[in-house]
Amino acid sequence: MNMSTSDVISTFVYRSGILEAQYSFSAAVGLFNSIINFIMLIMVNQIAKKVNETSLW
Repeated sequence: MNMSTSDVISTFVYRSGILEAQYSFSAAVGLFNSIINFIMLIMVNQIAKKVNETSLW
């Protein structure tokens, strides 16, 4: 009942790719999600390195 308001990217990719058979669209959305997550990881690591002496690399 509340799928339209509580949907996250992972379940959206699953629904569009597996259930609706839109493989190329779900692959593109998943790739975009991975790129955004990687960029955020790099940014937060740089912030953590400046604020504290502990970082991932």
